[in-house]
Amino acid sequence: MARLWKGFSSYSVIGIANTVIHWQMFFVCRTAFELGQALSNFLAFCVAATFSFYLNALYTFAMPASLGRYLLFMSCMGGLALAVGWLADHLHLPGLVTVGVFSLLSLVCGFLLAKRIVFRERGQ
Repeated sequence: MARLWKGFSSYSVIGIANTVIHWQMFFVCRTAFELGQALSNFLAFCVAATFSFYLNALYTFAMPASLGRYLLFMSCMGGLALAVGWLADHLHLPGLVTVGVFSLLSLVCGFLLAKRIVFRERGQ
């Protein structure tokens, strides 16, 4: 079990910067451009995740960042960002709930996706 969570602390530190970027972009999209929560959450995710993807590739997983890995990660987690935003729009939830819920989900789901699939070591 401990092996599964190896690298989680580094991933979490990078995730703090990712979260700041994500939340700022989300609220800019919502207030300045008056976009819905689904699109705002997705666009904010794309900006923040691009930043953290490369840092995690270098420092957390010590593997090269490739276009294939990037697209796989962005597709899966981007779908989650759209789904959380869509649900928040549908339920008329405040934006703070949207980014809070997505931040928690993406921390755990994103780490497990990256560790087990995107940056999986050969032979695992």
